[in-house]
Amino acid sequence: MGKPVSEFQALQIAVMTVSDRREASEDTSGDYLHGAALEAGNEVVDHAIVPDNLYRIRATVSRWIASDDVQVVIINGGTGFNLKNSTPEALLPLFDREIAGFGELFRMISYEEIGGSTLQSRAIAGMAN
Repeated sequence: MGKPVSEFQALQIAVMTVSDRREASEDTSGDYLHGAALEAGNEVVDHAIVPDNLYRIRATVSRWIASDDVQVVIINGGTGFNLKNSTPEALLPLFDREIAGFGELFRMISYEEIGGSTLQSRAIAGMAN
């Protein structure tokens, strides 16, 4: 018999914060995701703050998708209702497959902490390359 399916395997992760206002010294969400990934035993191979611009987001994520050094991309920011928020629109064309139900699960879990404000999130997930 082979190894158990549940054996932990560290992932190589890239973290992106989408924001027109944040700088590295104020990126609390990105820092949290970076720290949580490391604490879980993974490796953070890149960390970027990208303006809320559909093409800048898409360019950075495309580079990560094509890289042999990145297995997972985690992005925070740019999912609200403001017209400038374009993260979902930037990512959807890059997915080979969208992970159906992720947004609903994310909002359900978030509801426990932030209540109805979770409706402002247009969280999505998908697989690429």
